[in-house]
Amino acid sequence: MKIIIIGAGEVGRHLCDILSEDSHDVTVIEADEGLAREIDEQFNVRVVSGNGSSAHVLQSAGVKKCQLFLAMTSDDGTNILSSSIAKAMGAEVTVARIHDRTYHESEVLNYQKHFGIDHLLNPEALTAVELAKSIRHPGRVAVEYFARGKIEVQQLKLNAQSKLVGTPLKDLRLDPGIRIGFVYGKERQEVANAETVLREDDMVTVFGSAEILDQTRRLFKPELDKQRVTIVLYGGGDTAISLVRLLSHPRFKIRIMEPDPDRCEQLAEVFPHVTIIKGNATSLRLLEEEQVGSADYFVACTKDDEDNIMTCIQASKLGAKHCLLLINRADYLQVIDRLKETLGLELVVSPRLATANQVKRYANRKPYFVLANLPGESGQILEIRVQKKSSVVGMKLRDIKWAGPCVVAALLRGHEVKVPGAEDEVWAGDRLVLIAANDHAKEAVRQLAP
Repeated sequence: MKIIIIGAGEVGRHLCDILSEDSHDVTVIEADEGLAREIDEQFNVRVVSGNGSSAHVLQSAGVKKCQLFLAMTSDDGTNILSSSIAKAMGAEVTVARIHDRTYHESEVLNYQKHFGIDHLLNPEALTAVELAKSIRHPGRVAVEYFARGKIEVQQLKLNAQSKLVGTPLKDLRLDPGIRIGFVYGKERQEVANAETVLREDDMVTVFGSAEILDQTRRLFKPELDKQRVTIVLYGGGDTAISLVRLLSHPRFKIRIMEPDPDRCEQLAEVFPHVTIIKGNATSLRLLEEEQVGSADYFVACTKDDEDNIMTCIQASKLGAKHCLLLINRADYLQVIDRLKETLGLELVVSPRLATANQVKRYANRKPYFVLANLPGESGQILEIRVQKKSSVVGMKLRDIKWAGPCVVAALLRGHEVKVPGAEDEVWAGDRLVLIAANDHAKEAVRQLAP
């Protein structure tokens, strides 16, 4: 795949490394001549010295034949402008790295659509998703956020008190915005269908938006209404803001420690339901005064790695049940990850790695991507791009005769994402997120992408 990367900073450099190792044809555009020379010497990539927002420079880099364009500088404006120009000049897929959440807002203007960019990628938001997965679903087997983060899949265990026990799926009055995809229980593993009857202790895979699934969880486990999870965040930056939004359910009681008084005021205005504590969590006295040791989760997510590491260690020693750490610097990540058990850390996340993992999806040459595996390797969750030659093009979902049992959980069309209904049609270029048993996954791929 021919790939152009704008920016040779830490993220761009890491992408050069992993994408060139995967045998992609990579061109890097960098305005700083010193950085450009370093990249040229260290990696097997083509380097162009110049402004990535210049149509002339993009043309000389071969943007007309570019299959994946990645604008990865630290400046949002540069990334948006260069991606928009690249798309207009013929780049097949464009991705802009952005930090400002404003560009994700679409109530007044859909920035992504306006500028003609295929994907907006926010490292802080991706990092928050990784943190939220551990907090929202401890002990999960497979929990992911699919369809550009708008569709989540949860695995819920059905208990004896649930009203769903003994009821076939066709008789359940569930929100139309969710989909039950797979049922894993005693002596059975099956892709769900209208006749599937739910039983006590079944593990049920459910798709939908986070908000709808939070409400649905109570139908499976009524006692969840009584559970409260206490969370302490150190740092009130972009990652923390994204994380609070993902943990907006009343069962999460959140406190944020932030030393900057101006930032504290801003956070208090945006999140009136969150307790804001002005102070530095590197102070052991403050951690003790705020009873951090009794917290269910302590998350250190500032931009200072040393402070994040030390506060997590302190919180763990004080008794916090789960300590989650954000690491920004690449050279710290490998060492900390190896020592996390010794240091009392449950999870170490990196914005750089989260960004790289997302980009690798975009760079996938195949028309499908395996998003996750189901319990016991019994099935897969796939994202498949519908090809023009597919026999299902133009058909409604209810009329498709699948090669084997599968459930369509999400439909991505342009900038639209939704849990589809039986009357929705499938068009060429659509991306379907579907769940299929292992025996039939390959047939489903061939049916949509022959």
